Amino acid sequence: MRRCYVTVTGRVQGVGFRMACAARAERAGVAGWVRNLPDGRVEAVLEGEETAVDQVLRWLHEGPPAARVQDVDVRVEDPRAEQDFQVR
Repeated sequence: MRRCYVTVTGRVQGVGFRMACAARAERAGVAGWVRNLPDGRVEAVLEGEETAVDQVLRWLHEGPPAARVQDVDVRVEDPRAEQDFQVR
């Protein structure tokens, strides 16, 4: 199991980023959550099998078609047994 805390910078709010992220995570079998931050970034936690988490991390570097991702910061954390994926 792998858990990553991620912040995504760029044009990532108001473009369907959170919903697309949740759909991608659910398809990959990744648990966790995603939410907008007041400073315009998106924050997410991804937890699951390493290959599944890596798949979602790769997607975060692109995001949905209307997004313009500038940077993705990833910090590995200890797993906390997340059960589902939520948009906050």
